[in-house]
Amino acid sequence: MIYVTSQPISESIVDYYLGLLEDVTPADARARLFLVPIRDGSRRPLTAKLLDRPRLLARIRALIPAPDCCHLVPYTTTPLERDLALVLGIPMYGADPRHRHFGTKSGARRLFKAAGVLHPLGEENVSSGGAAVQALMRLRAARPGLEQAMLKLNDGVGGKGNAVIDLRDLPAPGTPEQERALGERVGRMSLDGEAIDSSAFLAELEQHGGVVEERIAGWGFRSPSVQMRITPAGVVELLSTHDQVLGGESAQKYEGCCFPADSAYAGLISREAAKVGQILARKGVVGRFALDFVVVRRATGWAAYAIEVNLRKGGTTHPFLTLKFLTDGTYDPDACSFTAADGAEKFFIATDHLQSDSFRGLTLEDLFEALAAHGLQFDHRSQTGVVFHMLSGLTELGQIGLTAVGNSRQEAESIYDHATRVLIAEAESAAAPALVAAA
Repeated sequence: MIYVTSQPISESIVDYYLGLLEDVTPADARARLFLVPIRDGSRRPLTAKLLDRPRLLARIRALIPAPDCCHLVPYTTTPLERDLALVLGIPMYGADPRHRHFGTKSGARRLFKAAGVLHPLGEENVSSGGAAVQALMRLRAARPGLEQAMLKLNDGVGGKGNAVIDLRDLPAPGTPEQERALGERVGRMSLDGEAIDSSAFLAELEQHGGVVEERIAGWGFRSPSVQMRITPAGVVELLSTHDQVLGGESAQKYEGCCFPADSAYAGLISREAAKVGQILARKGVVGRFALDFVVVRRATGWAAYAIEVNLRKGGTTHPFLTLKFLTDGTYDPDACSFTAADGAEKFFIATDHLQSDSFRGLTLEDLFEALAAHGLQFDHRSQTGVVFHMLSGLTELGQIGLTAVGNSRQEAESIYDHATRVLIAEAESAAAPALVAAA
């Protein structure tokens, strides 16, 4: 494995992950792992940094033992990653950038229509505040009692780029006063604490476009997702389902997930997602992708609305791969369940956003000592326990991620809660003033 990063990875972090391997000595694994830090901490894309360094690319190319047996695995696929694959002379496992429009909000809505998949009422290809107002007028005419609508930027990710527009106490649809009132509401849209105001948001809308759609609400509201992949042979595979954990002022921000999704609707969203997957396969898309849904209880049962297509890896990708690699298990798309090699069904709770300013006071050594002292390592015998990720963000950002694996949803939740309590307690202890012995 050749692993490229902007900054060097601490060897203690490398040791932590290699220590999770079973039936392989860390030294043997380390000999086959080549870390390539660029040592460039700027905010430019990692791939752009690589393409600017031909000599470094030559060294990476020299590390590839057999180009016909290797492939590039990027987080997302843009023209930069495509160009990198061409320079290295290896295929890229991911959607070609020419298919990028399928992953936009407008492109996703068109896919849902073509597949006959239920999705929120609304309009795509909205490119100005005025166009948003007109779309909202048509939306209110179709849904007179609608209380909230969403204005989403085409390229928004993880809830960023989503605005909520309050439609309560407005002039009645069709009245002359409605257009002016809606214009004022668009100007006061809720951006969920983002570091841009409505003017900047509308400028982004004019540049990249977006969608207006109803905000689905109802009893039992949840936001699950379905992960799939399309093989180079064009076969669509259902990989997993998750219930997303959303936070922020308007519950739009991705913070974590529970696996698998609730069995009450996991089969429903899997079937609907497969319809979209078949269209993408016919279009020539390859690689991993995911569909996000919102589900609510209706009188006739669960209703699932498709809201987004992510042609990339996401927040659910690494926890699921962690589970799969540690347990050698398989996901049954019909039963919507995961079974380890020993026959036990597995569940996990994962987060990318375990955050506290107090975490900045912990060093990596403090963290690893705490894990050992409190038994928070992953146990290969029971195939349960905790795996931490985003370790480099601990001292700099006060943020870390973790995946808690259990043999039931309740056990996974218990392990997750215990791990978070331990980490918070250790951080508070580290922040306490040390007593200096008198001379």
